[in-house]
Amino acid sequence: MANETTSSTLSELFVNITQEAIFTFQETSVMRPLVTTYPISGSGKTVEVPVYPTVSAAAVNEATDLSNTAINPTSATITVSETGIMTTLTDLARDSASRNVAADIGKLFGEAIAKKVDTDLVGLFTSFTTNEVGAAAAELDADLIFKAVAKLRMNNVPAPLYGVFHPRAVYNLKKTLTQAGYNTSANAISELGNEILRNNFIGTVAGVQIFENANITPDANDDAYGAVFHPASLGLAIKEDFKVETQRDASLRATEVVASIVYGKGAVKQSYGCAVITDTTI
Repeated sequence: MANETTSSTLSELFVNITQEAIFTFQETSVMRPLVTTYPISGSGKTVEVPVYPTVSAAAVNEATDLSNTAINPTSATITVSETGIMTTLTDLARDSASRNVAADIGKLFGEAIAKKVDTDLVGLFTSFTTNEVGAAAAELDADLIFKAVAKLRMNNVPAPLYGVFHPRAVYNLKKTLTQAGYNTSANAISELGNEILRNNFIGTVAGVQIFENANITPDANDDAYGAVFHPASLGLAIKEDFKVETQRDASLRATEVVASIVYGKGAVKQSYGCAVITDTTI
């Protein structure tokens, strides 16, 4: 016979689901590349991240013994847990759909897991209590970013620095950088403003790479926490990375599709981040 639906054709379908899901997860997650990742191998579901104190050197006279400096690091504990999503794809739905069901499911699963990871990580911005700029109803502008950078530089925080904000907060930053007459400039502020006008993309302000993240949730007054931070400030522990699996249910004439990840998050070095509180209304 010919034209049978065999296990090989089904496996190809689910390979497509897996590839689409992983690609979407990697491309959709804003925060994951901006923080420090700590893989957990072997047994256990926690990781202890050492946080070293700042030490000082001093002048010493010739032929004089140096005195010991105690190094007593603290630690941040990150505990992982499971996150997952499942759907059951029936054979009839798969065969009747006019769209590529595999690609659609993969895209949905990748977006769902990426959103969960991003939401958890941006929720840590409120942990940056050592440094904070802005206020309720304050609009995001270059001045706030300069202030955040100044606070971090006072703590000797090195590059790179990232800034992640709600899209409606970034709107005001774009507006102020592109409007004529901003501060003392007669035109859009330098070439950066012109680039924003062309591509709706900010890039870098004061050495800070700017990102928009819609997973930041404004409060009841439409204010939200963004942040300027170094990757060492936040940690993402991964016990089992994002994966997609399938399980055939022959009696149901369907296949279960499961996406999951085992991870945890934590504020590791809070002095390496600066919370930026801004308005998110337009």
